[in-house]
Amino acid sequence: MIEVRSVSVLVLLVAVSAACCLGFGFVLQQNAAQKAPLGDFLSFRLLLDLMRVPRWLGGLTLMVSGMVLGAIALGEGEISLVEPLLATNLLFALALSRYQTKQPLGRQGWAGLLLLAGGVSAFITAGEPRAGHAVTDPLRHWLIIGLTVGAALVLTTYGKRSRLSWGPVLLATAAGLLYGVQDALTRVSGTRFAAGGFPALLTGWQPYGVLVCGVTGLVLVQSAFETAPLRMSLPALTAAEPLAGILCGVGFLGDRLRTDTGALAWEAAGLAAVVAGIVLLGLHPALPCGTAEAEPPARDLQRR
Repeated sequence: MIEVRSVSVLVLLVAVSAACCLGFGFVLQQNAAQKAPLGDFLSFRLLLDLMRVPRWLGGLTLMVSGMVLGAIALGEGEISLVEPLLATNLLFALALSRYQTKQPLGRQGWAGLLLLAGGVSAFITAGEPRAGHAVTDPLRHWLIIGLTVGAALVLTTYGKRSRLSWGPVLLATAAGLLYGVQDALTRVSGTRFAAGGFPALLTGWQPYGVLVCGVTGLVLVQSAFETAPLRMSLPALTAAEPLAGILCGVGFLGDRLRTDTGALAWEAAGLAAVVAGIVLLGLHPALPCGTAEAEPPARDLQRR
């Protein structure tokens, strides 16, 4: 019992540290991406242009650090436990944005904070996520991953058509779905590495899937950051990732949650509170509005 609790505390600390790095990194990236040329929208050129901006590189370094810490947490705990904790990155993003904008939290901020923190606590307490036996049927793996990636592709297609209205929300949601799949594949890659070292890791398709999901998600996120305020994109990203991760964890990684009526009710209420808290915090005035919506004509003129 003591050993289980110590591992849970370790997972908690590492996952919250990962959330801190992710939240700070997202804010710094958006600060830089909002000034990128609109001609780079949904293009790998966007990443090449942003690599010349020190602030963006600092944000990317923090985000990668958060992903590494998240991978460590996923290696020690269940994805259904780690994902809700990673969703608290929005709290740290709000803290940095509040420092930049000098906006007080107010009722909306405190309500969002309590809903997010309370929802995470309720889901973990009621569900009691624990490891089980991973599903070996490849059809189930590909079905869940295919549906999730397919949904991300549909959202990206519609997001590209309406890039200055609902596009950023759709792109951020698509990126969150890909990051959820990336987290699941990271867990599988860690298991393969622990079992057989680099030969077992590199002969599987999962680490390459992690790379593809990561790079594609990065392009989607930066395009969303480029064309809209952070408050439009970050809540969708933060809400979609844990939902996709939990789906993969329960669907084929063998994570087990309590399924009695009372537990399911509290788990559903917890996830609903998490999403509601994310939306409230994402709409908080402390999150920067950016200049994407106010400056497109100037950008187009500069590009010509």
